[in-house]
Amino acid sequence: MTTVLDVQRFKDEGRRFAVLTAYDYLSAKILDEAGLPVLLVGDSLGMVMLGYPTTLPVTLDDMLHHAKAVARGSRQALLVGDMPFMSYHASTEQAIISAGRFLQEAGMHAVKLEGGGPVIEITRRLTELGIPVMGHLGLTPQSVHAMGGFKVQGKTDAQAARILADARALEQAGAFSLVLEGVPSKLAVDVTKALRIPTIGIGAGPGTDGQVLVLHDMLGLTTGKAPKFVKRYANLAEEITRAAKSYAEDVRNGTFPGPEHEYSANGSAPAKDREEVRYGPG
Repeated sequence: MTTVLDVQRFKDEGRRFAVLTAYDYLSAKILDEAGLPVLLVGDSLGMVMLGYPTTLPVTLDDMLHHAKAVARGSRQALLVGDMPFMSYHASTEQAIISAGRFLQEAGMHAVKLEGGGPVIEITRRLTELGIPVMGHLGLTPQSVHAMGGFKVQGKTDAQAARILADARALEQAGAFSLVLEGVPSKLAVDVTKALRIPTIGIGAGPGTDGQVLVLHDMLGLTTGKAPKFVKRYANLAEEITRAAKSYAEDVRNGTFPGPEHEYSANGSAPAKDREEVRYGPG
């Protein structure tokens, strides 16, 4: 199984690594079998799974529900649970309780927190208690309103200096890795070179140690124009639409179900096709 020590070794050995989000049992199982070393149960599930316009409405209970499913599907990946908005903002004590639930109840191996500033001391306290922390700087979606929208961060010298300082502070506080989102490529390279811990980029150019994408973006399940940093490795939205239309047409014209899908009078399938009925639609 991949551990936080393995992720550090990836950087030490110059091995770039891929991270994907996962939100349910089946996708986690598939990605785990594909060999993804790190799976992030991101609060992006609010947008791609629950239909919210931002990540802000996502609750801790929402995250734990999905994290438990991912943990049931994965055997080899390092599992990181995203701490949602207001699950660690009130106090360090609140952060400890929330992070502890990710490990104790949901089977996660680490948690991710957004931002610097007060989050640095929270990171220090969590790591002192043995809870691995992945940091997240740059475009931090939980601060979308303060940032005036989903905008690139670190474009000015002052902003870049602040991100670099926060990155160093998070490393000193014990973070085992750092997500850099929506920052200029040069800044991402500067941060990556300055840190001993690995960086994971999204919309930060090719100079980070790892890359992360939202699973639904990577598979082409999201509709509309993809963000500039996304590469769609499949177009499953079109495939699902085609399959659903084909199924509906087969039902309308009576070609599904056919004889090969029928059970015998005693309720069983022919011996050569017999298998257990595992589940139904409801």
